[in-house]
Amino acid sequence: METSSLFCLLLLLLLLLLPPSSCLAQKQAYIVYFGEHSGDKSWEEIEERHHSYLMSVKDTENDAKSSLLYSYKHTINGFAAVLTQQQASKLSELEEVVSVIESKRYGMHTTRSWEFSGVEEDKPRLSDLVSKAKSGKDVVIGMLDSGVWPKSKSFSDKGMGPVPKSWKGICQTGPGFQSPHCNRKIIGARYYVKGYEHHFGRLNETTDFRSPCDMDGHGSHTASIAGGRRVYNVSAFGGVARGTASGGAPGVRLAIYKVCWAIPNQMKSLGNVCFDTDVLAAMDDAISDGVDVLSLSIGKSDPYNYTDDGIAIGALHAVKRDIVVSCSAGNSGPTPSTLSNVAPWIITVGASTVDREFYSPVILGNGLKIKGLSVAPSKLRRNKMYPLVYAVDIQKPHVPRNESGSCIAGSLSHKKAKGKIVLCYRGQGISRYAGSLEVKRSGGAGMILGLVPAVGARLHADPHFVPATAVSYDDANRILKYIKSHRNPTATIVPPITIYGSRPAPAMAYFTSRGPSLVDPHFLKPDITAPGVDILAAWSEKDSPTKLPKSFDPRIVKYNIYSGTSMSCPHVSAAAALLRAIHPTWSQAAIRSALMTTATTTNKYGHPITDDSTTDNSPATPFSFGSGHFRPTKAADPGLVYDANYTDYLHYLCGLKMNSIDPSFKCPPRALHPHDLNYPSIAIPKLKGGVRIKRTVTNVGGGGKTVYFFESWAPPGVAVRASPSVLYFDRVGQRKRFTVTVSGKVKGNGYSFGWFAWSDGIHYVRSPIAISST
Repeated sequence: METSSLFCLLLLLLLLLLPPSSCLAQKQAYIVYFGEHSGDKSWEEIEERHHSYLMSVKDTENDAKSSLLYSYKHTINGFAAVLTQQQASKLSELEEVVSVIESKRYGMHTTRSWEFSGVEEDKPRLSDLVSKAKSGKDVVIGMLDSGVWPKSKSFSDKGMGPVPKSWKGICQTGPGFQSPHCNRKIIGARYYVKGYEHHFGRLNETTDFRSPCDMDGHGSHTASIAGGRRVYNVSAFGGVARGTASGGAPGVRLAIYKVCWAIPNQMKSLGNVCFDTDVLAAMDDAISDGVDVLSLSIGKSDPYNYTDDGIAIGALHAVKRDIVVSCSAGNSGPTPSTLSNVAPWIITVGASTVDREFYSPVILGNGLKIKGLSVAPSKLRRNKMYPLVYAVDIQKPHVPRNESGSCIAGSLSHKKAKGKIVLCYRGQGISRYAGSLEVKRSGGAGMILGLVPAVGARLHADPHFVPATAVSYDDANRILKYIKSHRNPTATIVPPITIYGSRPAPAMAYFTSRGPSLVDPHFLKPDITAPGVDILAAWSEKDSPTKLPKSFDPRIVKYNIYSGTSMSCPHVSAAAALLRAIHPTWSQAAIRSALMTTATTTNKYGHPITDDSTTDNSPATPFSFGSGHFRPTKAADPGLVYDANYTDYLHYLCGLKMNSIDPSFKCPPRALHPHDLNYPSIAIPKLKGGVRIKRTVTNVGGGGKTVYFFESWAPPGVAVRASPSVLYFDRVGQRKRFTVTVSGKVKGNGYSFGWFAWSDGIHYVRSPIAISST
């Protein structure tokens, strides 16, 4: 008995001393990447070859077959499979394997905007740009997101012509999505769930559809921003923002690729998840299906090299076929260097505001009117003043000090809150809806939500659960002072109305991710900004406007107001589709260049774009807005473009020693310096003395002789010159090379910013510059 016990003890100790072996035995999803398909093999041959690689590391044929998640068969050569670390390592040692990438998780970066951007005129007629582009007719935008709510009027195909003959996609069906839901607007729909189910187990179909149907709202919102039809007399919850909802390119065809899914045991308001194994499969299909633009409002918070980034790899395969790829920059601002999707072959889009507000002021008992924003319908009696209380004065004793006054769940006394308007402060990390939910639970009549500096200065209009409005930190303190100085303080909240032009816009959203890029600081990212705050668009009728569970929020809406770089990305995707319709021979790089060089860095009043993350409305920088706020009507006639193709990007990767993405390409002995990739912006980290940067522009501004003159503005201590400083063109398509010399030293630490431009008196082709000396 003692011998047996001793043996068991020794065996237990031995197992405890072997964690590396147990780690090696753990299985997870990997992408095994070979590069580009040669085009001489059938799908069956490709899948069989991928299976043979799995057989080389698996014990049985059944194990090899069951471990395969996806075989990427169209343009991307590779497969996704469930492997142990040891198996993945063994495959990575094979000469023909470019890389083995451990599966990563992406998250979603969560219609006045088009009128504000100069595309719509808020009139029955189309703007000149949309008319010239025929609303984007027959251009196909592929949306990688959480699916689509096909019953929305935004996706009606009434009056649309037949599906383009070049289209090769399919319509997958399933719960909530049947064959008739694919029409002449939604011309293709697929879903990708294998990577998700490997990680979480089988999809819980009470939280999401096993089909392209959207149970979240995010995918429907982004799809309708990009290509939704015109729908008249729609509004957000509460009847505000009433008007016409329309996508930027209402005539485009939409192809839906559902790659994002509900996270088990987590509220949707905290976000969905998208696995790169699923995303890469969707991109491979989309390229083969025949999309013209790919729109991805998803990304990650941690930077990865291009060779380890599924979206970057898929996007490079897309641009080889001249597909424009537009991606959201991320919502991790205002912290620097938090960008997603920074590859130079991707259009990286930040988020900014429009000039519309949902005005819902507070009127205090002393007659003082204080600005507030809301889309919550009011049930307060007109001309009646309600008792006003501060949350701290009516909360229960158990509330933690650091959450005092935030109206967290269960914090308020029902007896003291009933029938009163409650002043709450929004704490950092606390949902904007939490306060009104608690005020409703405790019987309060309404809520005033005061911001705190930690969550930024920008007010958000939200569909609260009681009559409510959001006020600034300073105004919340004024209201608190009134409460403390009056024996019986009272207030009322005016129902929300929509007003225009009340504030300088665009301004950079507090949340939009900032540069510089950590992957390659030789590129200024993001590229551009577009509307991403309080955007009205289609919504899934299977999700509430707050994205909270039905037990908290049973309300249903057809259109919803939402914010994020997820919303700004499809604005740019639509603009790219319009440009592709007008200029079908332009490359993806020419379209990006046209959007960037015609963007504006000033607001509607002619002042510099400001940054909402600052309390004093300080000017924003190119690390938040890139080249500026997009102007699609200007981009249709940019004058000059900075063009680049797939081979140029491979030369760029050679300079970074990342040329393994396409192993068939042999790097030249003298690699291209990263800052010499022909790009419409310049970033120079650690400037020492001087640097010469090569660029080439192509004339797209019309026939006849044209002369462009160089001009620049540089930060103190720095000079920016061009050689030559005058460019002569005598035909469309003519290319001219020039060299920009940047010399001197930036004063102080960090980055300073400038710009240079070429002008012929009609066109103004502007490029931002970011420079640091440390």
